[in-house]
Parts: sequence; C-alpha cells; structure tokens
Amino acid sequence: MLLIPAIDLKDGHCVRLKQGEMEGATVFSEDPVSMARHWVAQGARRLHLVDLNGAFAGKPKNEAVIKAIVSAVSDDIPVQLGGGIRDLDTIERYLDDGVSYVIIGTAAVKNPGFLHDACSAFGGHIIVGLDAKEGKVAVDGWSKMTGHDVVDLARKFEDYGVEAVIYTDIGRDGMLSGVNVEATVRLAQALRIPVIASGGIAAMTDIEQLCAVEGEGIMGAITGRAIYEGTLDFQAAQARADVLSA
Repeated sequence: MLLIPAIDLKDGHCVRLKQGEMEGATVFSEDPVSMARHWVAQGARRLHLVDLNGAFAGKPKNEAVIKAIVSAVSDDIPVQLGGGIRDLDTIERYLDDGVSYVIIGTAAVKNPGFLHDACSAFGGHIIVGLDAKEGKVAVDGWSKMTGHDVVDLARKFEDYGVEAVIYTDIGRDGMLSGVNVEATVRLAQALRIPVIASGGIAAMTDIEQLCAVEGEGIMGAITGRAIYEGTLDFQAAQARADVLSA
C-alpha cells in the first residue's frame, strides 16, 4: 500500500483546504520544494501535487513551483499532478517537465472526449480523479453535484485506458473524519484498474483498514491534513502499511 503525501499549491504556498473551500486554506509551508524533499526523506514513494488556483481558474497557475518540485524530486520518486489541466498541450508540457502522471478531474466528467484523446496520446500517464458524495460525482472544485454514478463513470473511463482512479469522498476530505472504506472498496471491486483512496485519512487505523482491503484493488492512499497536523506520522504509517501488505 502506497501512502502518497499531498502538496496542495495555492499562490505558491503549500496549503490544505477543508472540503474544497479556498477561503479556509491553512498554509503549512511557504516553501513547497523543501516540503517535497521532506516527504521524500520520510520515505514517500510518490507525491501528489494539486494546483488549487489552476483547478479554480481552469488553467495552470502554479507552474513555476510545480516545475521546481519535480526537478527536485523526480530523480527519486514519481510525481502525480492535478488541477486546471484542460488541454493536451498542458499535459504534454507537464510530462516534458518530468511529471509522471497527470490527473484529470472535472474536465473528464464535462468533456469525456478530452480524456479519451489524452489516454490515446499519453497512454500510461493519465489518472482520472473522481470526487463523489453518496455515490454521485461532483465537479468544479466540488461546487456542483452531477447525476453521474461514480461506478458507471469510472468503468467508462477505464475503457478509455486510464491508468488508475483517485477516489475522493468529498464529505470527508480535509475533515480528519476517517476514510470512506466501504465506498472505496465498492468502486475498486467494480474496476480492473487500481483505485487510490483520498479524503478523510486521520490516523493509523485508517491505514490499517485500507491495508485490510488492499486486495480488492486499492493500490494507495493520498494523505494531507493528517500528516501536516501530526495526527498521522507518515514514516510510521508507511512502515506499518509495508508490514501489513507483505
């Protein structure tokens, strides 16, 4: 089980949001590059970057700092990136910069043809991010609920050739209220590609619960607020996950 530290970027800083609210951002570091190096030193085997300004603007906004992070760590570990990726040129530029996986979220739901083209052009590098509440997909920074069933949509995107699905329970993200294991397992069981859990991880018990169902197709978990606020010790959690997954 891969534990993936999240570095959410707003105005060049490393922040965390509660339930996607930009106004409630907590700044955890003024220097995201040193934060990235810190997680690598703590044993991270992949990093999760989000361009929050980009997600809301619909185009890259923190590209300079993303480039700096990638050049600082990409020799050691892969980096996955989401936020504001709406066209093939942006994907190509980020992959050229050394990003390993590009995450397409809202654009995948609103414009499935774009996701299909991205999978065709950049096979092996495209992850889809699905944010859901009570089984229905949300878009636009979680501000709008759609009628799409998350399992149906994920199956469709699997057929396009996405590498993995990041599943976020938006009722729990940034709230330290525990991961929605049941919904994550339900999605993973419906797919052949791996699922990465996201949203709500608070403590070691969440890691243990996810490791217990890893065999259903859950390859990893993204963790943010918990490792920044100290309710979860990243190094200890990855070590525990390694033991449970052995």
